Amino acid sequence: MLLALDTATPAVTVALHDGERVVAASSVVDAMRHGELLATGITALLDEAWVARQDLTAIAVGVGPGPFTGLRVGLVTARTLAFVLEIPVYGVCSLDVIAVQAAAGIGADFVVATDARRKEVYLASYDDQGRRLDGPEVVRPADAATDRPAAGEGAVLYPDAFPDRRGPELPSAGWLARAVAEELAELRDPEPLYLRRPDAVAPAAPKRVS
Repeated sequence: MLLALDTATPAVTVALHDGERVVAASSVVDAMRHGELLATGITALLDEAWVARQDLTAIAVGVGPGPFTGLRVGLVTARTLAFVLEIPVYGVCSLDVIAVQAAAGIGADFVVATDARRKEVYLASYDDQGRRLDGPEVVRPADAATDRPAAGEGAVLYPDAFPDRRGPELPSAGWLARAVAEELAELRDPEPLYLRRPDAVAPAAPKRVS
């Protein structure tokens, strides 16, 4: 049984995949409560599907790009569970997860743009099968403007730059599970995919007083 989870966006999304299909999934959009919602969401999903933690055979986790705090919640949870249960954990770029779902309904090359804050977006481009062609990178919407179909929350926030808006807006753990189980996306180490330096920096060493 594969447990999939992603906290790289405002969505806290969790799913279970039995090797053939998604058997249970849930998503809650709340950018301020990732830590609180993820643990309870996993427990509730396991209970709903009558699955014990010891029945899990692997974990899939979205590695971003995304804000540091939310992204860290998902990655730490995934790695901790994998360590305790002695099972593998696979990382997937969260933009790739959106692309796998979007490709099913677009049928042409497209882009995925998610909110990077600071009036910027995380951007990657894909072919009609959802295979990544370029990116991800962090750019201003005006510099990323395109007439190609665009999925992701960034297309909603900046319609002038992405006039051909398509779904989904946020990654789904159900599609993350499918991407891993069906080998639809590149697997990565479960490490955060940061595209900019964190806002918090260590203070400089004090100057010597002569």
